[in-house]
Amino acid sequence: MSLSYTVRESFSGFTRTKLSSLLSILTIAISLLLLALFALVSLNASRFVESLRNKIELEAFLTEPVTAEEIPALEQAIGAIEGVKSVAFISKDEAAKIFKQETGEDIGTVLDFNPLPPSFRITLREGYKTTAKIQAIHDRLLTIKGIDSVIYRRTLLELIDQRTQALHNVMLALGVLISLSAVFLVSNTIRLAISAKRRLLRTMELVGATATFIRLPFLLEGILQGILGGAIAAGALYLFLVYGVRLISAELAPYVRMDTSFYLLVIAAGTALGMVGSVISVLRFVGRAERA
Repeated sequence: MSLSYTVRESFSGFTRTKLSSLLSILTIAISLLLLALFALVSLNASRFVESLRNKIELEAFLTEPVTAEEIPALEQAIGAIEGVKSVAFISKDEAAKIFKQETGEDIGTVLDFNPLPPSFRITLREGYKTTAKIQAIHDRLLTIKGIDSVIYRRTLLELIDQRTQALHNVMLALGVLISLSAVFLVSNTIRLAISAKRRLLRTMELVGATATFIRLPFLLEGILQGILGGAIAAGALYLFLVYGVRLISAELAPYVRMDTSFYLLVIAAGTALGMVGSVISVLRFVGRAERA
């Protein structure tokens, strides 16, 4: 098999079906760009969500009065719960200082006594910051004698979990839909190229050309379309990140980024889409064109 012939025939498909080839390349590029943008939103939203999730802590308020001798035992019991990373004791005086820092009000000037109870501030390990697992830890804490109540930002955590799952579902559905559209158009373009060469294919078959020799140029043509579409999408995504990040707030800018390897992944995805589309078309239509 002549490699030069295969490459030459692959590129000739672009000249025979210029409009459909261009449409196929642009479709792959647009499809991959949309997928990449959705992935960009999803990945960076996940980073932002994780930063919020990492700030979620539990605070266990102690039943008063509590003696200094009871505190180490309580701390040890809390630390023994699965998923607990660290435990920090906050005395009544420290609670009053934190209250002043957060509200700007000195509770001592409002009341003649300090009503704030001592507590333990509890941070969790990675993998334990979901609604179900934190609720389980919350319930376990309440069984420890000496703990009066436990609070955490439950509403925020539930909202994070719900929105994260919804975003993943939307991403999956759109990704499948866009990918199928790109594969269909590549397949259709290759089918048109096969149809344009049906007489040549019949002649090649009569003179003894193998199925691989006949099909390989069409497969390579689809792969080339995928590579070009992927490269266009990667370039557009890069320009979007370079110039688009300037339009968002400084607080969100650190979350809008993408690793260099992601651009290579976009090109690889384009190559895969082009290959799948060409394989489908070649398997379905080459034999039919040879018999026509």
